[in-house]
Amino acid sequence: MKQTALNHVHKALGAKMVPFAGYEMPVSYEGVNAEHQTVREGVGVFDVSHMGEFLIEGPKALDLVQWVTSNDVSKLEVGRAQYSCLPNPEGGIVDDLIVYRVKEETFLLVVNASNIEKDWEHISAQNKAIGAEMRNISEGYSLLAIQGPKASEAMQSLTSVDLSAIPFYHFEVSDFAGIPHVIISATGYTGSGGFEIYCKNSEVEQVWKKVMEAGAPYGIKPIGLAARDTLRLEMGYCLYGNDIDDTTTPLEAGLGWITKLTTDFVGKAPLEKQKAEGVARKLVGFELLERGIPRQGYDITDANGTAVGTVTSGTMAPSLNQGIGLGYVPTEMAAPGTTIYIQIRKNRVPAQVVRPPFYKG
Repeated sequence: MKQTALNHVHKALGAKMVPFAGYEMPVSYEGVNAEHQTVREGVGVFDVSHMGEFLIEGPKALDLVQWVTSNDVSKLEVGRAQYSCLPNPEGGIVDDLIVYRVKEETFLLVVNASNIEKDWEHISAQNKAIGAEMRNISEGYSLLAIQGPKASEAMQSLTSVDLSAIPFYHFEVSDFAGIPHVIISATGYTGSGGFEIYCKNSEVEQVWKKVMEAGAPYGIKPIGLAARDTLRLEMGYCLYGNDIDDTTTPLEAGLGWITKLTTDFVGKAPLEKQKAEGVARKLVGFELLERGIPRQGYDITDANGTAVGTVTSGTMAPSLNQGIGLGYVPTEMAAPGTTIYIQIRKNRVPAQVVRPPFYKG
């Protein structure tokens, strides 16, 4: 099992370590609810170095990235990032990812840890007819996510860049924590603001140490993957393997906004057809109307108890003290305000379809 460059640090901090996407990762330190609230109210730091990074370079780089992703990469200026997905030829989702335009002819693709090999093979196969330069740099780079409303103020002493001036989904390549060239990206997976820091494995222990020192007056704490999941679910963000996969399309998943049918890309034709005909099912958010915790795999039923879908993600939301979740339902049951039912063991618990985010900040 792989380890990130900071595994010994997490173990020294008493983290509970679990296998995840082929890595040993910290799932929690002091408990999911406490860590969740640290990010919502202050500042926390995640080690998410298991994520994958690909560099696409050269004169054909734009052509390749535009062809394999659903969003319109030509709109990206240097210094900006874009959420997107890799569609397969049938219109399903190979992975979701963030695309960074680092230079005019250099793109950084950040992909999910569990999909690194699959994504690399998929993009490489598409590149045979295009000929861009590709490098998989996943093994050599680390990623820290410093998240929460106090992140800017807490980290400002570590860089010459004005952190408060970096807009959402923009980034700077600059000095940070004594390292001359790191990516400081105003992105994240929590909905509470903050930054993601990309640096080399050989640099990350220094960065972690200085981040913890600078953040100490602001109550910074290390945060595990369990709180990362509850934070993202409160925002209604999709998790690959739960809410989206090779069998779900971005139109079904509510990701039409990253699916630009004005461009040419892999899987465009079936998605155009689906858009014209209308989707038969949609990914919806729901809130339980009674006590209970919805879990992945639970049936979603209609008033008669007939199963109409499945919960893809669910939890007791720490910020709301309410059971929330995501799941696919027939389109006619997808309108906000619709009552659906979640089969929680022997009980059918009523829930209401709502439009995420659940957490309004």
